[in-house]
Amino acid sequence: MNSAPTSVEAARELLAEFPVVDGHNDLPWALRAQVRYDLDARDIAVSQAAHLHTDIPRLREGGVGAQFWSVFVRADLPDAVPATLEQIDCVRQLLARYPADLAPALTADDMERARQDGRIASLIGAEGGHSIANSLGTLRGMYALGVRYMTLTHNDNVDWADSATDEPKAGGLTAFGREVVREMNRIGMLVDLSHVAATTMRDALETTAAPVIFSHSSARAVCDHPRNIPDDVLERLPANGGVAMVTFVPKFVLQAAVDWTAEADDNMRAHGFHPLETTPEAMKVHRAFEETNPRPVPTAATVADHLDHMREVAGIDHLGIGGDYDGTAFTPDGLSDVSGYPNLIAELLDRSWSKTDIAKLTWQNAVRVLGAAEDVSRDLRTRQAPSNATIESLDA
Repeated sequence: MNSAPTSVEAARELLAEFPVVDGHNDLPWALRAQVRYDLDARDIAVSQAAHLHTDIPRLREGGVGAQFWSVFVRADLPDAVPATLEQIDCVRQLLARYPADLAPALTADDMERARQDGRIASLIGAEGGHSIANSLGTLRGMYALGVRYMTLTHNDNVDWADSATDEPKAGGLTAFGREVVREMNRIGMLVDLSHVAATTMRDALETTAAPVIFSHSSARAVCDHPRNIPDDVLERLPANGGVAMVTFVPKFVLQAAVDWTAEADDNMRAHGFHPLETTPEAMKVHRAFEETNPRPVPTAATVADHLDHMREVAGIDHLGIGGDYDGTAFTPDGLSDVSGYPNLIAELLDRSWSKTDIAKLTWQNAVRVLGAAEDVSRDLRTRQAPSNATIESLDA
């Protein structure tokens, strides 16, 4: 980082008052993949820098005040629902094991109470609509267990929504997909549009009665990757009230990394690994490839370029942060793990971002959007019964 020490110090002071709400961290999946949820083997009360991007000391160092823990499961698993339940159980085990540091949070008020108590508000987000197996009852069950957002797709289409990284099938949302969005509005679960196709983004914005989020997505105008958000969608966020949370994944923020990643993914498949796998064995393959094919490395300034553009298009009230730590093999220079957020804030301060604007980016916008979804839910629940629609009845 080129930021002066005074900028980093100012960033730490600011984060002490308005800490980071991070929209997406895949620690539960990393714990599954590495040690099958053996929390003794990955005790995050102490540094796990040799294995993970995330542990409590580094969350504290990074100024994290709230974390949406992703309960991601791969779409190719045959039993997505029980696997998601295991992921939720992992988060619950973490909360029970580290109560002095991690505070269970279901609401915006819970987030504020955790901040006042000096604990890290811990929320749950489900990554991928395959986790509900085309069942609105399962969706409600996930909400009852604490899930407060659902990403409509992951890397593959679901039966009712198109993904950004799959061949178009539904053309956006099907009729059942729109019903999923409406039911999420009714129960108070945030609609997360990261990973979805631009057509799905637009359909969801036309359907939703509540603000949406992008839990970990950057700007397509800055890095032309389908996982990123087109400007016409960013322009619609002020009317919707939603929040786009910039991500740090190199292949989504640096154009030179896009082609490199495609080659690295092919290499992983050739060695029998899923491209997203981050087990020690998979990482050896990644590192060997990197030795002979130097990896383009973004920096905190690269991420700040996305935020500058997103602020220009959507406005400061509609930005947040979603690092995707422990869900990516590689990270930017200066943002190598969850301790790095002050480096990004220092970069923004050096670009003349005001403290008021940064407070919105790190804390206030995310808290507001969850509270707004709760308000919509309270209203809808007085007028609408739970939907028992099926995909067969709506998409036949």
